[in-house]
Amino acid sequence: MIKFNHFNFNVLNLEKSLQFYKDTLGLEPVREKIASDDSFKLVYLGDHNSDFTLELTWLRDRKEPYNLGECEFHLAFVTDDFDNLHKKHKDQGVICFENETMGIYFISDPDGYWIEIVPQR
Repeated sequence: MIKFNHFNFNVLNLEKSLQFYKDTLGLEPVREKIASDDSFKLVYLGDHNSDFTLELTWLRDRKEPYNLGECEFHLAFVTDDFDNLHKKHKDQGVICFENETMGIYFISDPDGYWIEIVPQR
């Protein structure tokens, strides 16, 4: 038997990303790993509801933005407070795409990764 464990996003500015995920989704660090030579740092974010984590990987020597292709991949979150979360994200200016027909929307993090917000159904 297997189960999901984590998903990774590589980030250029770890502090900016940590603040974004805390402010927009309430995610907080649950563990971290720092390379012995400080060449990278991994920070795992959790939602306090599940075991699944989002791993943010920061590479010391990386200066150029990551190539995200056409953003045809994304991470999705479900919420039982969709309308209030939508208003919060709209006020924060982080919504990058809305599909009103499907009743979903996407936000974009500081590195351009898309995150889908889905209402509890």
